[in-house]
Amino acid sequence: MTARVATVAFSGIEVLDVDVQVQISGGLVAFTVVGLPDKAVAESRERVRAALNALGLALPPKRITVNLAPADVLKEGSHFDLPIAVGLLVAMGILPADEMARYTILGELGLDGSLAPVAGILPAAIAANASGRGLICPAAQGGEAAWAGGEEVLAPGSLLALINHFKGTQVLTPPVPRLAEDDERLPDLKDVKGQETAKRALEVAAAGGHNLLMVGPPGSGKSMLAARLPGLLPPLSPPEALEVSMIHSVAGQLADGRLLRRRPFRDPHHSASVASVVGGGQRARPGEVALAHLGVLFLDELPEFARGVLEALRQPLETGRVSIARVNAHVTYPARVQLVAAMNPCRCGHLDDAAIACARAPKCAADYQNRISGPLFDRIDLHVDVGAVNPADLALPPPAEGSADVAARVAAARRRQTERYEGLGVRCNAEIDGEILEKFAAPDAEGRALLTEATDRMRLSARGYHRVLRVARTLADLAGADAIGRIHIGEALSYRRLRPGATG
Repeated sequence: MTARVATVAFSGIEVLDVDVQVQISGGLVAFTVVGLPDKAVAESRERVRAALNALGLALPPKRITVNLAPADVLKEGSHFDLPIAVGLLVAMGILPADEMARYTILGELGLDGSLAPVAGILPAAIAANASGRGLICPAAQGGEAAWAGGEEVLAPGSLLALINHFKGTQVLTPPVPRLAEDDERLPDLKDVKGQETAKRALEVAAAGGHNLLMVGPPGSGKSMLAARLPGLLPPLSPPEALEVSMIHSVAGQLADGRLLRRRPFRDPHHSASVASVVGGGQRARPGEVALAHLGVLFLDELPEFARGVLEALRQPLETGRVSIARVNAHVTYPARVQLVAAMNPCRCGHLDDAAIACARAPKCAADYQNRISGPLFDRIDLHVDVGAVNPADLALPPPAEGSADVAARVAAARRRQTERYEGLGVRCNAEIDGEILEKFAAPDAEGRALLTEATDRMRLSARGYHRVLRVARTLADLAGADAIGRIHIGEALSYRRLRPGATG
């Protein structure tokens, strides 16, 4: 007796069809799983055996062979438990073969027959819908799978519930799409006193999706400002929410199977490894830069990150994707992130205050700042100095303008960009390049003359030249101007430095 059911394997967020073939034949009693399974898949036979025993079903005393085809693709993860169990039940005549052939099946089995959540339900549901099949997944992730729409989604809480559904003794209620709760109160810009220049830079960064570096002494409010950026950004559009949630689904980080509504904000510690930030490991999992896709990647104490980590960010910052190459896998994840970084001007942080600066200044500042390579620094659009807070500012009442006011201006600027770049595959000004940059970010005669002169004096690279134009386009959008003028180019140039702390 041979039975076949469908499931999937994952290569990044790409879904690969897997055919689970179960054969029960005569011979020595055995239960073998073949088809290049990893250890979690190989152990599934014990979970499947225990789950069936919990339901009062015993495996036949025969030779059982499970083949996961294609056999040359590595099968990873515990989501193969349920398709293997269903294949066995079909081969034993307990479940109907024609009905089960209509579904893609994923789920991890508990020893009592319960179904536990697994990674990758959302991309699996989308792939199943595209191929005209339904999906069977754990109950906790039914809301996640329901976003794919289309064919039938079954989300049983246990293997027994699934059997009863097809026996007609129980009806599984179709799951409904679920969104993450958005009632968390975000930090408000009203909490930050002073630092008007830095607040302006933060607004510009939010309006155009630009990378931002803040340099200043300890306690000047750099981390506070970065924490308030999510409150300025517009929410994810439905296509963006689906795109971001697919990555988090593959990583197993969708809480309760709810799709994300808010842009990701990832802030790894400076001790993080290359694999944790960029992605990798044995299964080439997404790292922080992929999990921050269409959101913010905040790197506090930027020079304290390992040099390899910082250099590995150069590719995703330029291309919007990260490629992870391993001996047994080559995976690409989308990684269109907005980098926000903060750093002290030197190790002690008090370079500009001679009274408390260390004795090695200014050499210690040069050594500290040189931990950031020129190519990485060149990829940051906005460089802003965040000075120490004046004690008089701390005694002032909270500012009248808060995050809601700034977010309204940011939303208006983003709407202009959405209308301008409709059909061009560009979301915001930070992504424009080539012909699109020439068409929509060309300054007037006075602005071009200023930019040409500044490029020569500041020795800007071609990348730096284009990034000044992108920032100027955002400044014009915030001002509601169609044309980029000299004033916009001048402000954009004020945010440009050759190295941290340089004056141009």
